[in-house]
Amino acid sequence: MIGGHIAVSGTAPIGPDGATVGVGDAYVQAKRCLEIIGKALNDLGAGFRDVIRTRIFLTNVEEWEKVARAHGEVFGEVRPASTFVQVRGLLNPEWLVEIEADAVVSEVKK
Repeated sequence: MIGGHIAVSGTAPIGPDGATVGVGDAYVQAKRCLEIIGKALNDLGAGFRDVIRTRIFLTNVEEWEKVARAHGEVFGEVRPASTFVQVRGLLNPEWLVEIEADAVVSEVKK
């Protein structure tokens, strides 16, 4: 975090054990990415309500609706600017999605 700006980048669908969560299921993987983002924000005294932009990287653009559903469950009322990008691949071939989020908080909490 710099000032009130928070950038959470490169979240991948990795569980606490280091294994890929939801192999083959873009919705489950997106939910896991969003959980990671939520924890990172929370650790800095922020929350999903502070997110102003998300970027979603998909290996198969046909899965966008599943990922959008997961995104909407978290950000439906916040409505940050969002971009979906189809990529050829991610670092692990099991990963179908990665999500990044930018947040702004007016009061930095420690």
